[in-house]
Amino acid sequence: MKIYESKDIRNVAVLGHGSSGKTTLAEAMAFKTKLIDRMGKVEDKTTISDFDAEEQTRQFSINMALIPLEYQNVKINLMDTPGYFDFVGEQECALRAADAALIVVDALSGVEVGTEKAWDMVQKAHIPAIFVVNKTDRENVDFSRTYESIRKLAGTKAGAYTVPVNPGVGFDTICEVTTGESFKYEKNVGTKTETTGEEAEQAEAYREELMETAVSADEELMEKYLEGEELTAKEVNSGIKKAVMADELIPVMTIAADTGVGLDKLMDAIVHILPSPLESSKEEVDPGKPTSVFVFKTIADPFVGKLSIFKVMDGTMTNDLELRNTTTSTKEKINHVYTMAGKKQIELDKLNCGDIGALSKLKDTLTNHVLTSSADDVEFEKIDFSKPIMSMSITAKSKDDEDKLGNGIARIKEEDPTISFERNSETNQNLVTGMGEMHINVVASKLKSKYNVDVILDTPLVPYRETVRKKAEHIEGKHKKQSGGSGQFGVVYIDFEPSGNQEQALEFVDAVVGGTVPRQFIPAVEKGLQRCVAEGVLAGYPVVGLKATLLEGKYHPVDSDEISFITAATLAYKAGMPQADPVLLQPIYTVNITVPDDYMGDIMGDISKKSGRVLGSDSKDGKVIVTAEVPLGEMFKYATELRSMTQGRGSYDMEFARYEEVPAFQAQKVIEEAKKMKEAQK
Repeated sequence: MKIYESKDIRNVAVLGHGSSGKTTLAEAMAFKTKLIDRMGKVEDKTTISDFDAEEQTRQFSINMALIPLEYQNVKINLMDTPGYFDFVGEQECALRAADAALIVVDALSGVEVGTEKAWDMVQKAHIPAIFVVNKTDRENVDFSRTYESIRKLAGTKAGAYTVPVNPGVGFDTICEVTTGESFKYEKNVGTKTETTGEEAEQAEAYREELMETAVSADEELMEKYLEGEELTAKEVNSGIKKAVMADELIPVMTIAADTGVGLDKLMDAIVHILPSPLESSKEEVDPGKPTSVFVFKTIADPFVGKLSIFKVMDGTMTNDLELRNTTTSTKEKINHVYTMAGKKQIELDKLNCGDIGALSKLKDTLTNHVLTSSADDVEFEKIDFSKPIMSMSITAKSKDDEDKLGNGIARIKEEDPTISFERNSETNQNLVTGMGEMHINVVASKLKSKYNVDVILDTPLVPYRETVRKKAEHIEGKHKKQSGGSGQFGVVYIDFEPSGNQEQALEFVDAVVGGTVPRQFIPAVEKGLQRCVAEGVLAGYPVVGLKATLLEGKYHPVDSDEISFITAATLAYKAGMPQADPVLLQPIYTVNITVPDDYMGDIMGDISKKSGRVLGSDSKDGKVIVTAEVPLGEMFKYATELRSMTQGRGSYDMEFARYEEVPAFQAQKVIEEAKKMKEAQK
C-alpha cells in the first residue's frame, strides 16, 4: 500500500441499524478495490470486518473494523461499526476519527431506530454524511417510500443523488440524478444505458430538488442556475461538495452491496463529495506541526498483543520516532507503523497528517491518549463515551480463576471503555456494568474464549440497610466470665433510638455520670457497637441512622477490661435492637428517562408498577424527559425493558438519592432470602 498525501485521504465511518448491510457494503468495497480476492459473506463467517470469533458466532458486528481502500488515487479509511445499541462505544470511537459518515438504510425497512441514532450521532459529531439505501434488490422495495422516510428524519436537505430504475428482485440499473444518465450493471461493472421517458421525468424531478439545495451554498452557481444557464458537471459537483460541507445537503444514494450495483457511484461520491482531513470542518489537522497522534481505539488480544489505533493529527508518523504520552508523561518508542485491513497488519514507512494507522505493544498508551514529539502540551478532544447502565454480578466458576477474571476484564476494558468492573464490598459481589444484556454476555464469552475463564452471570444483590423506628430504653448488656485466675466483667445500660441521619451508621453518646463505667472503658463500648452495626438483626445488612446513648454500667476493679466492655456492648445491641422496631431500607434512585412523546404514558405506567414515583417531566429536542424515583431492585433489567417498550428509542441515566423503608410484604421476603443465603454459606 502506497503513502497518501493528506488531501487524498477520506476517513469515513459506516453506521446504521443492525442488519442494514454495513459489513456487506464494506466487503463489497474491499472486493471492488482488490483489497481482497473474493467477496466473503457474514453468514459464511468470511468477511474482512467480522474477523473476531464472537462476531462470527453471533453473525453481527461487535467491534469497529478499519478497512483501508485505494480508489482513484485516494485512500478511503473505512470504519465499519456495529449496528446494535450495546456496542455504541465502537461507533463513538469511529466517529471521533471520521471526517464523514455513510448511514446505511435497508431499502425495504426504511428509517429504523438505528438509523435515527446514527443520524443523531453524526449531527453531534458535526461531520457530513451520505445516506446509502442498500438491499434495493429485495422483493417489494419501494424507493420513494424509503426516500421520504429519510427526508422525514433529516429534512429537505436530504436529496436523491442516485436512484433505482428497477428496484426489487433483478435490480441492476440506477440513474444518476445530476446528469440524468442511467447505468446497467453486470458483474460489478456499470454500462451507460438509455434513459426512458418515465425515468428521465423522474430523474428531472429529483434533479430539480437536488440542484436547488446544491447551488444554495455558492452564490455564483445560484445566480447561473436561476438565470437558466447550463452548469457543467464540474460546477455541479463543486456546488454539491460545498453544500455537503456546509451541512445544507445530505446526498441519498441507492445500491445493492451484494451485487455491486451502484457501488462505483458511491465510491466516486466519497472521493469527490466528502472532505479530506484538511477540509474537515470538525477540527484542524496541521501537517506543519511536530508529530502528534490521537489514539481512538485499542485492541487487546492475548494472542496478537495490544494494538493502538490512531489518527495522525499533526505532522507525519514514521517508524523511528520516540513520542511522549501526554497523559502518563512516559515515552513510547515507535518501531513499526501499520495500517489495519480487518485483522491483518500492513506495515508502512510512514503515515501523513490525517491518516489512520496502528501501533503495536505500546507500554502505557490507552484509548483517548495523545502521543507527541512536541515539547509543548498537546491536547485533542477526547471521546466522551456513553456511561454503562446495566449491572450483573460476575463470578468465576472456579475459585482458582478469580485472579484471571480480574485480569481478563482489565484487558477487555482497555478495548471497550463502556464496560466497568468493581467489587461491591457490601454485597461481596463482583459487578460488571455495560450497555445492555447482550453487551455483558459478550464480555462473558470473551472471558471464556480469550482468557480461559468460565463465569456465572446473575442479577446483583440489592445493598439493603437496616435502621430502627422506636426507642428501646435502658437495655442491659452484661458480660461475666470466671474460669480460674482473673475473670472478665462488664455491664452497660444503653438507650437505642433513631438518630435521624442515614448518612451515619452510628451516633454514640457518652452520658455516664458518677464513673459507673470508667473513662478508659467507654471507647471499648463504642468500639463494640461500631462492630455490631456492620450487621443488622433482621437480615444481616449494615445498620444506619442508629443513636446509642451509654447511660451507666458496672465494673470490677480486677476483672474488668476492654474485651469485657466490648462484649457487654455487643450483648446490649443484640437485646436492644429487636425492641427498637428494626426495619429494612432499600436504595432509591433518581432516574431520568428520555423518550419520544408517544411513549410517555407507557413509561409512567411502568414506573408505577415498579413502586416508583414520577416527580415530573420536561421537553427537549422533540423528546420528553421523565424524572422519577425508583427502588434500585427494580432497575437491574431496565436497559432491556426500556429498549423493548420504546423499540430502542429510549435512554436513561440514574443516580443514588437516599434509602427508604421497604414495604412490609417485600421486607419479609428479603429477610427470608438473606437467611437462606446465610445457611447456604455455612
